[in-house]
Amino acid sequence: MADLLQMAKELGKALQKDAVYLAFRKAAEDNDNCEELQNLIGDFNLKKLNYSNENDKPEPDTDRLNALDKEVRDAYAAIMRNESMVNYQKARAEFEQLLDSINRVIAYSAAGQDPDQYDPTAAAACNGNCAGCAGCH
Repeated sequence: MADLLQMAKELGKALQKDAVYLAFRKAAEDNDNCEELQNLIGDFNLKKLNYSNENDKPEPDTDRLNALDKEVRDAYAAIMRNESMVNYQKARAEFEQLLDSINRVIAYSAAGQDPDQYDPTAAAACNGNCAGCAGCH
């Protein structure tokens, strides 16, 4: 077991050197340092708070709630259109795909399969429901 844990630590170290991981970390740092994005997030949080405050009133004003809801949705859309956020979302998706592939290899191996026979293209089609699938077993 100690050997497996050491190998997992080595995998973790290798992961932290991988270009996909490094791109994800850089994109996260860029988000933190993007003043425009941080202002958009602050504006979104303020609008969300205003919506919550109105909604928490004993008799909330429906028209005001609808207007505030639109403001919240518009502020969120502005965040998601921000170039730094777009880059982050792309880098995060690629990193999550890498982690998913690593986890699938481990699960494939734990199911008694030969890890060298793991096919990531077949695994990409997996929907999590094993009924009728001959890919893993």
